[in-house]
Amino acid sequence: MTSRQPPFLRALTGCRRHALGLALGLSSVILAACTGPSSDNFSTLNSRYHDSQPALSGDGRLVAYVSNRGGGSQLVLFDLRANRFVPLPGLNRRDQLVESPSLSRTGRYLVYLAQDRGRLEVKLYDRASQQTRSLSQGYRGWIRKPSISPDGRYVTVETARRGQWDIEVFDRGLGIEPDLGQGNASVTPPVTNP
Repeated sequence: MTSRQPPFLRALTGCRRHALGLALGLSSVILAACTGPSSDNFSTLNSRYHDSQPALSGDGRLVAYVSNRGGGSQLVLFDLRANRFVPLPGLNRRDQLVESPSLSRTGRYLVYLAQDRGRLEVKLYDRASQQTRSLSQGYRGWIRKPSISPDGRYVTVETARRGQWDIEVFDRGLGIEPDLGQGNASVTPPVTNP
């Protein structure tokens, strides 16, 4: 013996089926839009992978951020004008977690936090020399959120050395090659006559 459903219940069941079909179709469209047609993990700015903590260069051309596209935490650099990734040879290591990138004016200098052997350190990567160095080696206390000045000379960090969050400034000194951008070294302010 079969039971007959009242008309409003049959309509409700049909609506549920329609809603489920619509939801499944919509999720397929969203998934296709997120993954895109390319199987290359490094072909576009956005991907189906976790990308976070973006930082713009002072001239607005480059964006650095943390991504897990390669299977682990790494820093990537994207050129917004050329619409392509910029190589960072020697920067990323599989045994190191990275976070909080910051860029100088043209992106020559990149500072970030790296967890190296269980300890957080402020690191600086020079794209011109392709060298990385620690700015906080031997530093005692918690460090977070490094930020580099446009010329690359100063780096600020939040520290908890005194039991509260304070600001400290690392001065890299006069001997560094500043990131002045194109032709800024010869620009002088105009002279005005009184």
